[in-house]
Amino acid sequence: MESYDADRPVILKRGVYALNRDSNFDYQLNRLVNWDGGRIEDVEKIAGKIRTSADWKRELIALGDTAMAEGRTENAIAYYRMSEFFMYDGDPDKKRYYELATALFYTYYEALFTGESSRVERLFVPYESGRLPVMHAKPRGENKGTIVMHGGNDSYFEEFLFTVLYLQEQGFEVYLFEGPGQGGVMRLQGMHFTHEWEKPVKAVLDFFALRDVTIIGVSLGGYLAPRAAAFDRRITRVVAWSVFPCFQDVIVGTQTPAIQVMFRLLMRLHARPLVNFVFQMKAKREPMIHWGLQHGLYAYEARDAYAYAKKLKRYDLAPIAEQITQDVLIVGASQDHFIDYRLVGREIAMLKNVRSLTFRLFTEREDAQNHCNVGNGKLVLDEICDWITRVTREA
Repeated sequence: MESYDADRPVILKRGVYALNRDSNFDYQLNRLVNWDGGRIEDVEKIAGKIRTSADWKRELIALGDTAMAEGRTENAIAYYRMSEFFMYDGDPDKKRYYELATALFYTYYEALFTGESSRVERLFVPYESGRLPVMHAKPRGENKGTIVMHGGNDSYFEEFLFTVLYLQEQGFEVYLFEGPGQGGVMRLQGMHFTHEWEKPVKAVLDFFALRDVTIIGVSLGGYLAPRAAAFDRRITRVVAWSVFPCFQDVIVGTQTPAIQVMFRLLMRLHARPLVNFVFQMKAKREPMIHWGLQHGLYAYEARDAYAYAKKLKRYDLAPIAEQITQDVLIVGASQDHFIDYRLVGREIAMLKNVRSLTFRLFTEREDAQNHCNVGNGKLVLDEICDWITRVTREA
C-alpha cells in the first residue's frame, strides 16, 4: 500500500461543484472532495445516481473498492469514511467502514505521526470513563499562539488533519481534539453528545496545562466553543466557525414560516405524538430531514423526534451569553443550506460583554458560500490567523 510523503506541501482545495439536486447530498459530496481526500473525477461519475441513503452507501463503497484496487489509498480512505456518513444506528457496516477508513488513515499517513519527519503527535486525554483523542502539532519556527480546535455535529477529527498542518505552517501550536458525540469517541467508546462542552474542553486544557488559547469550533462548534469560553478564562479568543445561536432554531429555521410557527406551538403544548408525526412526514419527503433525525436520535440518545427536539434546545447560547467576555470571531456563509446566516443578528445581540466581536460573511464570489466554507478553507483559515494576530497584538 502506498504511503503519504510527510514533506509534501500542504494544499487546501478550492471549488464548489454542482453535483446533486438534493442540497445535503450535494454539500456532502463537495465536502468529500475538498476536505476528505476524494477526487472530483470519481465523484462526478456517481453523484447523479444518489437519491437515497442506500444509494449513497452503495456508490461510496464501490468508489472505495475501486480506489483500493488501483492503489489510490488516499481516495479510498475518503470514500470508505464518507460511506458511513448516511448509515444509521443498527447498520453493522457503520462501525465496519468507520474502522476500515480509520485504520487505512493512520497507516497511509504514518510518516506524519512517527519517525524523523513526523509533524503531528497523537495523544489521549482521560475523560470520564473513556479518553479523548488529540492531535498536537508544534510550529517549527516562531510560535504565534496556541489553538484548541474541535468539530461539530457530525465531524470526525481526521478530516481536519490538513487544517492542523496548515495552521502549523502559519506558526501556531495546535491541539485538535475529538469530543463526546464525535468520531470514534461516540462510535467506539459510546460517549454521546453533551451541551456542556466546557467539560471536555476543561479536560484538554488541564491535561496539557494550557493558558491564553484560541478555541476554534467548527459547525455546531460555533455553539460549543463559545459555550466552553463562558466557563473558562484560560480561553482568551473564540472562533465560531458557523453562526450558531441555538441548535433548535437552526434546525427549525430551514423550514417555511408556517412550519416554524406550528412546530413552536406543538412544542409549547408538549404535543409529542403530533411532533413525531410531523417529523416522520417531513423525513419521508426530504432526505436531509431523514438524515438529521436518524443521526440525531443516535448521537444525542433521543428516543423519538420530540425528545431530540427538546435536547436541541439545550444547545442555546442565550442562557450563558453574557458570561462570554473574550474576543470573538463569528464566521458565516452566504448560501449555507443548514444555517440561515441572518441568525447572526440574534447572536450578536446576545454577546453584550465580549471584549470585541467580528463577523465575517464569506460568499459565492470567494467559493466559500457553503456550510463551513468547504469550497475555500484556505481563505477562512487565513482570515482566522490574521484575526488572532490582530486581537492578540491589541490585547
